[in-house]
Amino acid sequence: MALTDVHDWFADLGGGTRVALVVAGTFRSDAGVLLGHVPRPTWLPLVRDEIDAANRLRQALNCLLVETPAGRVLVETGIGERLSEKMRHLRGVEGPPILEALRAARFAPESIDWVALSHLHFDHAGGLLDRDGRPAFPGARIVAQLAEWRIALDDNPRIVASYDQPELRLVAPFAEADAADGERELVPGVVVVPTGGHTAGHQAVVVRGRTGTVAFFGDLCMRPWSVQPTWLPSFDDFPIDSVEIKMDLFRRAVEENWRIVLSHEPERPIGRIRRRGDGFEYVPD
Repeated sequence: MALTDVHDWFADLGGGTRVALVVAGTFRSDAGVLLGHVPRPTWLPLVRDEIDAANRLRQALNCLLVETPAGRVLVETGIGERLSEKMRHLRGVEGPPILEALRAARFAPESIDWVALSHLHFDHAGGLLDRDGRPAFPGARIVAQLAEWRIALDDNPRIVASYDQPELRLVAPFAEADAADGERELVPGVVVVPTGGHTAGHQAVVVRGRTGTVAFFGDLCMRPWSVQPTWLPSFDDFPIDSVEIKMDLFRRAVEENWRIVLSHEPERPIGRIRRRGDGFEYVPD
């Protein structure tokens, strides 16, 4: 399959490195939780057209498909196929899961060499298993940070509520062995970079070609308003760390003219970060 067949978005970064956006459906999240401490009168005008009667926003499950001369990398897996109908309804899940989305793009899941996960929350790592509980990408090495695996299976009540631990215990035997302990290059030009902040082991993924760079900051940069470093969701476990690493990543994105992919933006997820006064703004492509 040629990546140009993936219609959501595509970029040729030069040197045989190409990147495509694959949207693995959508779900809904409470708006107040997503906007954290930001007052409702401040954020409501930004989301008035999409907020539903239950005060929820529609969140895309944005994944990246990266093709390089050295191998194919999938960034994120979305929610997957294993939620019960009750939970799908409660979370407002709609659209094709990752395996269906890849096959619709005529891309075989078996041809994936690496799966890079920003973190292990259900909406990012839920697609590691197929409907029957088998590895969804049987030829792939799975890369999350070692610190993320350590925290994800902790017995702290907040952690238990944040991760789908029964599913992660099924995944761990084949996925944990390739955990990264710090920055790591998966294939030439594709690097995972530990960030922390959102979770203890959260990581970004940076894809560099000869003519451009695409960065995926995971849930440190979910929606356009996330480029304001102090606008954090309530479920960031280490918010002070989030602010610091966001400022560092955003400075690099501006200085090096990176294109970025927002993890949950449903309408215009591809853009760049620009300076605006003392802060930043998101400029969609």
